[in-house]
Amino acid sequence: MTTPYQFISNRYFFFIIVVFFSCTTSIFSQENKELQEAVSLRDKGIELYKVENYEESIASFNQLLSLAQKLENDQLVCTAYTMKGHIYCRNGKNKEALNNYYKALDIIEKTGDVKDEIVVNSGLILVLSRMNKNAEAQKIALRSLKAIPKTTYYNKENHLRFLTTLIDIYLDDEQYNTALPYLKKGIKMSQSLKLDELYVDLVIKKGMIFYYQKKYDTALQHLFEAKEILTHKQINNKSFPKIRTDYFIANCYYQKQFYDKAIDVLINSINCFEETDTYKPPAIRSHLLLANCYSQKHDYKHAMFWNTRYNMLNEYFLKDKDQTIDIIHEKETTQLQEEIIALRMSQAEEKKAKNRIFWILLVTLIALIAITFIYLKKQQSNKTVFQTLIQEINQLESVNKQTKVHEQPKKEISIDDQKVQEIIKGIEKLEIQEYFLKSDCNLRTMAKKLKTNATYLSQTINQHKEKSFTEYINDLRITYVLKRLQEDTKFRSYAIQSIASEIGYKSSYSLVKHFKAKTGINPSYYIKSLNKQETTSEIDA
Repeated sequence: MTTPYQFISNRYFFFIIVVFFSCTTSIFSQENKELQEAVSLRDKGIELYKVENYEESIASFNQLLSLAQKLENDQLVCTAYTMKGHIYCRNGKNKEALNNYYKALDIIEKTGDVKDEIVVNSGLILVLSRMNKNAEAQKIALRSLKAIPKTTYYNKENHLRFLTTLIDIYLDDEQYNTALPYLKKGIKMSQSLKLDELYVDLVIKKGMIFYYQKKYDTALQHLFEAKEILTHKQINNKSFPKIRTDYFIANCYYQKQFYDKAIDVLINSINCFEETDTYKPPAIRSHLLLANCYSQKHDYKHAMFWNTRYNMLNEYFLKDKDQTIDIIHEKETTQLQEEIIALRMSQAEEKKAKNRIFWILLVTLIALIAITFIYLKKQQSNKTVFQTLIQEINQLESVNKQTKVHEQPKKEISIDDQKVQEIIKGIEKLEIQEYFLKSDCNLRTMAKKLKTNATYLSQTINQHKEKSFTEYINDLRITYVLKRLQEDTKFRSYAIQSIASEIGYKSSYSLVKHFKAKTGINPSYYIKSLNKQETTSEIDA
């Protein structure tokens, strides 16, 4: 028989269960609603990106990033960083693009998602090639192409996009014969997939190859085919390929000495530029080519005007690339200056021409002095950081010994003292064994080795080392690599990727990022300075 007390207790228990499930359902419902909102923001941002509405697209991905971080959804956070990188890449903002790509790669390093890495790399290699780091871009592209057959991207759009980017790298390196097999494969694939946007891009590249091989009539045939497609077919993001096509058509005319035709093409192209197009490389080069055309016609007034415009745009572009020298167009700039100086001017125009040349050289000289000053200042700063770093490394061993003797947990934690001491001794033993250099060194594997759980280990490191587990491992690795690079000459000759693998990182990006965060300089500069210091010491001896 149920007593009144039992009846009340049962009803009370039932009430608690109802409230619990109600709250749980409410939480799940809220999370599900936020997830749906995040997916909606992602889709909206991608659609805006496709129609080149980059400002609103960035706003959508910023909202997505904030919400995805709240939901702790690595996949959506990675998507937000990747798409922001793609947008900045299209707008020629290389520094912002790299920052977002590296953040996406940091997440991918944790998740190990090959498909996401391929998508990020598709933009990363484009930025690297713009900054004249073609060798590094080519390695990443070939590595990604090798991985694609193992994914659902094989023989799909992303596969084709990698081919087109790799062709761009080979074109910049003037490896035309190497590019051709990839070009033929890409054209066949784009036709099969009916991707007009990528097909026209490959047709333009084909025209470029014939241009570089000085087969100007054949080049014009392919370039006019591309222009026809861009005019009559519905293609997204046609602004950049149109500028590129016009630039190379005008270049063919220029080489054939049809200067008036080249000028007409370039003027029409420049007049159609949108604001976001102005600072793209083909758009900037169009101004220089136009100046060259007027120079050949002995029209110095217009030549100077367009050369000044070119210098202004190119200066902005180089500043955005952290003042990286644009080697690709250095010959064209030199050519223009030599032509202007070498031209035989009429007596009536000679005085004006000399004044113009004087001001061009003066402005160029001032710009060179400013760039040299900034460069030397940066070098001096790096040198100071390097010297301080060497002193710290030389004192590292004695400091570490003192630290180990006196180091005690700073705060009480919810583990018994004996267990804490066992974990601390285990950590110190693993440090001596250099377990932190293994690529599979993570919180779980380390906890397993110490016969404890991840929570206890994390809490012990947080309070004993006063840093997170990730910070702790990164500090050990960077300290190790600093010391070893200083002592081991052979180790210094390794590629950055090999050094990264040697100390447990899966990519060179992680090494460079954590090295610079701890020291303030890049690994390459540190190695170069060590070699220079060693050479100087040998000479003095």
